[in-house]
Amino acid sequence: MITFICSIVLLIGGYFLYGKLVEKVFGPDDRPTPAVDHPDGVDYVPMKTWRVFLIQLLNIAGTGPIFGPLMGAVFGPVVFLWIVFGAILGGAVHDYMCGMISIRMNGASVSEIVGRYLGPAARQIMRVFSIVLLVLTGAVFTTSPAGLLARLTPAWMDTTFWVVVILLYYFLATLLPIDKLIGKLYPVFGVVLLSMAVGIVGGLAAGGFHIPELTLENLHPDGLPVWPFMFITVACGAISGFHATQTPMMSRCITSERKGRLVFYGAMISESVIALIWAAAGVAFYGSTGGLQNALAQLGQSGVVYDVSVSLLGLAGGALAIVGVVVCPVSSGDTAFRSARLTIAEWFHIDQTSLPRRLAVTIPLLAVGAALTQVDFDVIWRYFSWSNQTLAMITLWAAAMYLVRRGGNRRQSLLCALPATFMSGVSCTYILMAEEGFRLSQSIAYPAGVIFAAACAALFGYQLVKKGPALS
Repeated sequence: MITFICSIVLLIGGYFLYGKLVEKVFGPDDRPTPAVDHPDGVDYVPMKTWRVFLIQLLNIAGTGPIFGPLMGAVFGPVVFLWIVFGAILGGAVHDYMCGMISIRMNGASVSEIVGRYLGPAARQIMRVFSIVLLVLTGAVFTTSPAGLLARLTPAWMDTTFWVVVILLYYFLATLLPIDKLIGKLYPVFGVVLLSMAVGIVGGLAAGGFHIPELTLENLHPDGLPVWPFMFITVACGAISGFHATQTPMMSRCITSERKGRLVFYGAMISESVIALIWAAAGVAFYGSTGGLQNALAQLGQSGVVYDVSVSLLGLAGGALAIVGVVVCPVSSGDTAFRSARLTIAEWFHIDQTSLPRRLAVTIPLLAVGAALTQVDFDVIWRYFSWSNQTLAMITLWAAAMYLVRRGGNRRQSLLCALPATFMSGVSCTYILMAEEGFRLSQSIAYPAGVIFAAACAALFGYQLVKKGPALS
């Protein structure tokens, strides 16, 4: 329990200390934000800061900080270190920089940000890459809540029934102005999400469950190496490239740059607190990493969440927790498809104030997402996780280049370049070793990952000392 409490304290302290440093490096000012400068009533809509924060939290949360940490906890308490320091030094920095650069670029999507600071070729790659990730995300966040709802409802309301219902909701959420559905529902959902997390912690404490203390030992029952598998598996709980596709939506709604630390950095820290709670709950409830792994194999991720929630909180509290776990992925799935619509519209210059043109982009996206729900969840999750972290890597390099090219103290760019280097090593090593990748041995993948990360760092170092035009 001491490790768990210290981890929570470190996350909160990270927001106030390291988050303040990141904010100082970026330098927010009083210039009009896109929402204030040219609202359009559809995507550029001014909102109150507390509402933007809750929407951002629900956008990025999904099942990522629940399913990912549960699977990551199979490696043992070492997962706590990655969630805490990954979030403070990497994930929250990633989200803040992406959101704030998007504000400075008139609400631009991540592909446009990458294109400006890493070049036209990177822009085209990122356009395709981000859309693929978003559709994968939408599929993941359709299948998981549908499976959980099917367990709680009569037999005729099976998984297929709930997939159809969720996709119909996604259609409306993707199509309608952001303040009409998402802006009204998400604050309520946010309260449910936070209440669920507090309830799980209370249930663990009241039930006398033992949360293991920190050890660097790899406790994975099958001996799966921590590097790089744990860093990919946890995904959204520590750092997530998916967030880079979501923050631009809120950069079109925030009314002051000075609120960016709360909205972008703060939402990521809040998500990591949720991730810590579920990682701790998984191991504590089943007694060991082996017990957790067996439960995941027998019940699936949704089944484990249901089992833990009802056992810790009873039927009433369990219902609240289940609602939260259903709401989490749905509230990210809808904005995943919405962000994909905006990325495509930005790419092909399609006016989104026109309803027929929004329909022309939305319908094909949802059709592809529906087809992907028929693919095995575990397969989609593995591809989602790697794509997720690779996108985070690219976004961090773009943010580092922004800090280099804007002028001033270029050494400040290391704030983004260091986690970018780390994630470069993680992503490269994983795809070389993973079943869905090249299936190479550690003796090949480990050196190759280090070489790739070093090459990225060297290329960035060249840009760091190179004289070039400053950008705003």
